[in-house]
Amino acid sequence: MDAAFIRLSPAEVAALPTAVRFDAPMGTESGAFTYNAQRFRVNRHLGDDLNGIGGWNSDLGDPVYASGVGKVIYAGWVGPGWGNMVILAHQVPDASAPMGYRVCQTIYAHLDEVLTQCDAVLARGAQLGTVGTANGRYLAHLHFEVRESLSVYPGIGYADAPLDRVPPEEFLKRYRGKGGDLLLPGMRE
Repeated sequence: MDAAFIRLSPAEVAALPTAVRFDAPMGTESGAFTYNAQRFRVNRHLGDDLNGIGGWNSDLGDPVYASGVGKVIYAGWVGPGWGNMVILAHQVPDASAPMGYRVCQTIYAHLDEVLTQCDAVLARGAQLGTVGTANGRYLAHLHFEVRESLSVYPGIGYADAPLDRVPPEEFLKRYRGKGGDLLLPGMRE
């Protein structure tokens, strides 16, 4: 069976945690100490490639955090192009959606280490892994995606159309600072 057809069941969707706030998955909540080395849809790229400010492999092993509260629906090795990956699923409130929420997924790829397991529920800001190189295929960075999808599959990283992906930077701007407490209350933007 094609993995693209594996979907979250209605019961699994109903049990997802509600996420009202999302923060940057590297550096600080606002993404300080990181830069976006390859943005969404530049060269058909379906995510953002986030690096530590030193570039090259200076961020190898740096912590990667859950962007929002979510349930781990995939954690492990995908293959040489992706390396290790974690996928979190979230219920995101949306009054215009039929159920009052949308299902969004945040994807964390090219990880050196995966520090979580399937079915775990992670708080926003919980460490889920470390920045990696997809087993030496790339310079160290985090490939970060946001998807609106019920499918549980790694997918592809490049395509002519955005498929079920949304621009991660715009998504984070929309949900940063909404509801929920600050992880670092001494830091104000």
